[in-house]
Amino acid sequence: MINPNVMFIAGHARLPQGMAAKSVFDTLTITAEVETKYGVILEASCTLATEHGREFIGNLLKGISLNEEIDKHVEYIQYYYRGKAINALIAALKDLSLYYHQQKNEIKSVK
Repeated sequence: MINPNVMFIAGHARLPQGMAAKSVFDTLTITAEVETKYGVILEASCTLATEHGREFIGNLLKGISLNEEIDKHVEYIQYYYRGKAINALIAALKDLSLYYHQQKNEIKSVK
């Protein structure tokens, strides 16, 4: 069943050379189910190569609000994630946030 108060969005960024995921993907993608009123991420995933990495990022992003300043959430990634994909994760999160705000504004203009 579709929930009209939830949107599914994705943010993308280029992966650095030398990453395991680079052999499968050229870009890193973060996908998220976002509650539209408060911008809270209900579930998130990414295209890191390991299941453990994907789960870690999903848990790290779950519960944050995209309505808050993105720099606060970037700090979470910088503090808790210590891997080669850090810049790609940050860029993908910023892209996700930008796309969320674009879509939210578009939805407001339609209503």
